[in-house]
Amino acid sequence: MKNLLLIMTFLSSLFGSKAQQTDAIKILNPSEYQSAINTENIQLVDVRTANEYNQGTIGKALNIDFFQKEHFNTNFEKLNKEQPVYLFCRSGARSQKAAAKLIAMGFTKIYDLKGGYMSWPFKK
Repeated sequence: MKNLLLIMTFLSSLFGSKAQQTDAIKILNPSEYQSAINTENIQLVDVRTANEYNQGTIGKALNIDFFQKEHFNTNFEKLNKEQPVYLFCRSGARSQKAAAKLIAMGFTKIYDLKGGYMSWPFKK
């Protein structure tokens, strides 16, 4: 009985933490994302490679390449953890991984573009 209680407590804390993490990451469709980034002083970050970034990006996004592990944390440490961060990548997979890393770094408000840059209908 005691072991069962310990297992249930462990599982509860495990799943509780996961729910808390996903609450900090909001996935927005392109229209919602466009509206959200049209405000002043946002932290907009493109986590694609420099080559992908140079082919086109959204607004004045910073380029912090997810695959450049040595620079990823250093560059994100320069951002304000209290302000929302808007992430995107090519299709949404890298930005989801980046969002999880940002949660671990202490960021609390993260918005991710559903479908990534491929789904962005507002390209110029």
